Amino acid sequence: MTAPTSARRGRGRWIEHWDPEDEDFWEREGRHVARRNLVLSVLSEHIGFSVWSMFSVLALFMGPEYGIDPAGKFFLVAVASLVGAALRVPYGFAVARFGGRNWTVISAAMLLVPTTALLVVMEPGTSYTAFMAVAVLTGIGGANFASSMTNINSFYPLRLKGWALGVNAGGGNIGVAVVQLAGMLVVAVAGAAQPRLLLAAYLPLIVAATVLSARYMDNLGPVRGDTGAAREAAADRHTWIMAFLYIGTFGSFIGYSFAFGLVLQNQFDRTPLQAASLTFIGPLLGSLVRPVGGRLADRFGGARVTLGNFAAMTAAVGLIVVASVRQSLPLFIASFAVLFVLTGLGNGSTFKMIPGIFRAKALAAGMTGEAAAAHARRLSGASMALIGAIGGFGGVGINMALRQSFLASGSGTGAFAAFLGYYVACAAVTWFVYLRRELPAGAPAPAPAPAGAGAAGPSGRPGPEERPVYARV
Repeated sequence: MTAPTSARRGRGRWIEHWDPEDEDFWEREGRHVARRNLVLSVLSEHIGFSVWSMFSVLALFMGPEYGIDPAGKFFLVAVASLVGAALRVPYGFAVARFGGRNWTVISAAMLLVPTTALLVVMEPGTSYTAFMAVAVLTGIGGANFASSMTNINSFYPLRLKGWALGVNAGGGNIGVAVVQLAGMLVVAVAGAAQPRLLLAAYLPLIVAATVLSARYMDNLGPVRGDTGAAREAAADRHTWIMAFLYIGTFGSFIGYSFAFGLVLQNQFDRTPLQAASLTFIGPLLGSLVRPVGGRLADRFGGARVTLGNFAAMTAAVGLIVVASVRQSLPLFIASFAVLFVLTGLGNGSTFKMIPGIFRAKALAAGMTGEAAAAHARRLSGASMALIGAIGGFGGVGINMALRQSFLASGSGTGAFAAFLGYYVACAAVTWFVYLRRELPAGAPAPAPAPAGAGAAGPSGRPGPEERPVYARV
């Protein structure tokens, strides 16, 4: 029986044997080890998201005395999004190079750099160039997501990945809502002239996350040094298809999280406190529901949940366009709340699809048992780094589109109309690649099977015409 054998390698704790697909091992020992690492991964990633989204909060503190117009603020948060997305690629692959526990310690400690820099520069009179430089540093926080998801993906069996990855990502995503809520409290209690109070509160939290990760997390030996997986994942078309879909889910979540307060301020004339009292609600809902998206995908199939989710996102953005044209703040907020929930559900379902796709491809290639599971863990972990990075660029696109829309017309209506078109494209891609039924060339359409008759396809429905590999991802 495979057991989690810990060994000292340098300064890190390493588990050299790990087989979560073995149910006896999982119930006896694996579950507890995986859960411990999941909790600490969530803590570090949560703070990383808070640091990454810090400028979306600090922008509410930056009144006329800072000399930065709305377009300049949108650009600052777009820069933070861009750097965070780009750094996700090396961060995701760092787990195989350094170990999940070791890299979590390093990445958590690095959050001290942007937080301290912000503590220094946050005052009127600081140049825009200095703010831009610090916005680049805050991108470090966004990169933590890729390494955290890659690491946790290796700890859990396929049947629980949707839930585990949803909890890990949702716990991290909620860092956006928490820092926005904390910003609101600072504005309400101390006023908009005291942004440093918010920053000072995060320094001891970063130190605590670093120390706890060093003390209690583990590295997995089987994922060490597998650089070939990155090349294989990059060469697989499904990595890029899923990246396209993830732009629509996570890119929307992070883009709207960064931009929502600025839109409320500049299109609906909300004060900093009024905007801050609303901005945290959407990210909070989207984060809390992400594990639900993963759980639904575990039960019904990630592709089906994702397709329905994109259809609902299209409808929600349609209502936002109507609210933006009519300047209806209640409809705008209500529609955005629904949209945030849907981005969270979609985040969970799309990330569930990734290991399922590679597992299905392994089975179709003739692999079985642990060989298929190990292949899926190997490639899905590598692909998550690329998919997470490209998804993060969606946040850049949303903020740049809103910036251009405000420059051109003074409102975000044009940008929201463009987002609607993207969600329609995502729904079409999901159906065409993962849910469409195909018939062999020249084959007649099959007659309807009687109830209970016929061989069930991988999606649980009768019919040999069903796309065999991906219908249940």
